[in-house]
Amino acid sequence: MTGTAGTRGAQRATRAPGAPGATDVAGLPGAFPDPDAVPGAATGEPDLWCGYAAVRTFAWLGRADAVPDREGTARYLRSRRNADGGYAWSAGMASDAWATFYCTQALADLGHPPDRPERTARWLDSTWTGEAYGMLPGQGAEVWATHFSARTAALLGRVHAPGERDRLLRWLGALQAPDGGLGWTPADARRGRTDVRACFYGVHAWAAVALPGEAPPWHAPSLVAWLRARQDAGGGFRFSPAADVPCAWATYRAVGALAALGAAPRRPAACARWVRALRGASGAFVRWEGYPVEDVWASFSAVGTLRALGAPTGDVAGPVVRRLTALALPGGGFTYREPERADDALSTAALALRPDTPPARRAELVRWLESCQLPNEGGVMYMPGRGAEVRCTLWAVAAGAFAGHPDRRAVLVEWLTGLQNDDGGFGYWSGRGSDLVSTASAVETLRLLDVPAAVLDTGGLAAFTASCAAPGGGYGQVPGAPATLRATLQAHRIVAAATGRRPADPAHALDRHRVRGGGYADSGDRLPDLLSTYEAVVASDRAGLHVDTGHLELFLKAVERPDGTAWTPLSPAGGGALADLLGALLRGYAVDTARAEGPRLPALTLS
Repeated sequence: MTGTAGTRGAQRATRAPGAPGATDVAGLPGAFPDPDAVPGAATGEPDLWCGYAAVRTFAWLGRADAVPDREGTARYLRSRRNADGGYAWSAGMASDAWATFYCTQALADLGHPPDRPERTARWLDSTWTGEAYGMLPGQGAEVWATHFSARTAALLGRVHAPGERDRLLRWLGALQAPDGGLGWTPADARRGRTDVRACFYGVHAWAAVALPGEAPPWHAPSLVAWLRARQDAGGGFRFSPAADVPCAWATYRAVGALAALGAAPRRPAACARWVRALRGASGAFVRWEGYPVEDVWASFSAVGTLRALGAPTGDVAGPVVRRLTALALPGGGFTYREPERADDALSTAALALRPDTPPARRAELVRWLESCQLPNEGGVMYMPGRGAEVRCTLWAVAAGAFAGHPDRRAVLVEWLTGLQNDDGGFGYWSGRGSDLVSTASAVETLRLLDVPAAVLDTGGLAAFTASCAAPGGGYGQVPGAPATLRATLQAHRIVAAATGRRPADPAHALDRHRVRGGGYADSGDRLPDLLSTYEAVVASDRAGLHVDTGHLELFLKAVERPDGTAWTPLSPAGGGALADLLGALLRGYAVDTARAEGPRLPALTLS
């Protein structure tokens, strides 16, 4: 990739929190921000990753029978299944490999076979690139998706044909970098972007397809040595040589990869002691030393590490089961901590952005969002304690997060520039395949931070966007996907940032997707939806086009519900905080005829 400063993708080395003179990634001297200092906002709904981690941990401890409301949780998991056979993060979203694995594995742990597994197997086939798997059909192969789909295929009893398996093994082998570790893709390996998570996913993808006694497709001694070198003096592991601090997630991924290779850390006893020292007040676990929240992922990682070490877990089983039980929601499913405190970045940013939120409350919400910038990744986490995500970072910055913190903005920009993939685009999180919604989120975040797009590989941005062009005009979310309105308008913004020119005239795309009775549709011109209508107004505003406010108000009336704003006119109820925000912003736009100069609506993206 060209046109990028030499620091793009470079890894920083900072001292651990608590070291003399140390400043952690959140810019707070030697301490973690207190996530309970101010309240954020939450959906009050279960989260898929939380549900998978909780159910898996119960199963690892031999306590799958203790999962609260097993039938309700199974119903929740099944509700994520789409007609194409794949599963989605939430109802109504597109199927992806991540959600499909989490749902099928959690259902298996609960003793529930997946519905129509042959259809799920066909959906997996649609994500096969010819040598590995993409997260979505048409998306490039990377190790997250390849791991998820190889393991889902094994759960379903799908056997790869010999030639197919050979190509997969060659692709996995190409993940090894000169330093011995594994990268997210072969291109990342060539660039030296190695990470213990990529190692875990690569090794377990190989294990899912390996024949009995078959050697791994890497120089195993180099891979084992690289993983062992990630162990900190205290016993925990870091994601990479330049990661800020060791954490439970990195430790589980490193130890789990070593165990699958028939190896162990250099100091296994120190590792076990370090993990046990992460126990919090309830006896469950936290992700980092000194972090106050015993979340679901920390117990998942800690129990997974102890099992991979062959260490006993009987002494922690009771407290962990009690803690996870407290994270269950009525009707099935789990969240990451006590439900009444399970705030998330998108809901919190949505409330902060609402015009009717009082200034004092908005300041609290912004402080909570800033507490979601935690060690090892400089972006904003959807829920504190999990990985940073590019869309959440956009929403947080749009809400005003880090406005008075130039040091933390710099950390965020460094993380964001390092997130750009070899194809020029961005994925939701580190190592994930590129798509237009993530790429547009990255570009808009830089715009809001007044950082020129030249810090990125702008040629790569343009090239990835061009690869998403669809026959007949417009753009799809990933290469080969059908054109949609939202992807097309996102592509226009990306190309404008990459070239320094005004966005392309959206009039043709808007006319093509304008619904006569009000609003805009993502596909065709029949069923309007809130996200597409919001994107259409943003695009019109930025292009200086006239917005037919009467047409907009017809749509807004059609999605108005007693409990808030619905995502489509066919939705029976309001869509929650995010839908309510977009509705409020559009209503404010429709009634404001003054038309201030410049774009006044943030280009918020979700899908």
